[in-house]
Amino acid sequence: MNHPRAALLMRPDLPSDLFNATSWERLNRVAHIVDPTPISTWAKARDGGWQTDVEILLTGWGAPRIDEEALENMPKLRAIVHAAGSVKDLISPAAWKRGVVVSTAAEANSIPVAEFTLGCILLALKRSWIAAARLSGIIQGNVPTASSGPEKVGAYNRTIGIIGASRIGRRLVDLLQPYDVAVLVFDPYLTGDDAQRLGAEATDLENLLMRSDIVTLHAPSLPETKHIINSHRLASMRDGATLINTSRGALVDHAALTQEVLAGRLYAVLDVTDPEPLPSEHPLLNAPGAFVTPHIGGALGTEVRRLGDWAVDEVERYTNGVPFAGPVTLDDLSRIA
Repeated sequence: MNHPRAALLMRPDLPSDLFNATSWERLNRVAHIVDPTPISTWAKARDGGWQTDVEILLTGWGAPRIDEEALENMPKLRAIVHAAGSVKDLISPAAWKRGVVVSTAAEANSIPVAEFTLGCILLALKRSWIAAARLSGIIQGNVPTASSGPEKVGAYNRTIGIIGASRIGRRLVDLLQPYDVAVLVFDPYLTGDDAQRLGAEATDLENLLMRSDIVTLHAPSLPETKHIINSHRLASMRDGATLINTSRGALVDHAALTQEVLAGRLYAVLDVTDPEPLPSEHPLLNAPGAFVTPHIGGALGTEVRRLGDWAVDEVERYTNGVPFAGPVTLDDLSRIA
């Protein structure tokens, strides 16, 4: 049986994280990998001489951009399977115009981000990092805070506001169902009936900000979403509320957020920032009301294997003539992260 020729485009070290012996065996049953050593630059691809015959590109972190010139050199290319999240900056729109079908493992990558966000929500509602800082002596004396009193701590009967009914946002709604919390969602493409089916209440952005104890961001970074959380909207959040961002740093005006956090009126949990990382002297890195992590919400460690399994599943679907489970269309590019 003649298998379609496939090439790996990603960092040299990534295949060992993505694939184990079982997934390699599955992949080789349905595709002929032209070179087990991945390509990270197009110069190396030209040296390999496989471009004219390749039908499938299996891509991951560290892949070179698939631009029009690269596409010209791959006349038989029919499918791109991305073993990671966003393809927006990786693949030229020309690929879709040539009839190339594209898949992403963004659904698989949404799982650890949603899980991480759920953990951040529960820890934030307990003010866990502040309690730990007091215990260790990092925080001493009176620290400006809007969360004094037992009614400001805990998860019972609190309100969680989710901005963006993305894959992650929807998965987070589902993860929150066992908890005694109200869930609000703002997304311009989400109807009230859709939100109700998810187990949430659809609302406008201003209402969400005013009502929520936790506001968590899951919207894409687009021109219209830049600084969607600005000084005016931060001011509309209730005293003692927490802003969580595991999406994109550009969604938040960090100067305005810093003022609110340093004043002790709001808290922040940031896995993404703008710039990323923050400069070492940035006030948020040492502010008692902020908890900043280095973009660890997405797949790490064992979770990367899930992305590899998803990608192999997609290659199997393609070779069997079955539609992708994670397709990306040309129209999707205008609204995805």
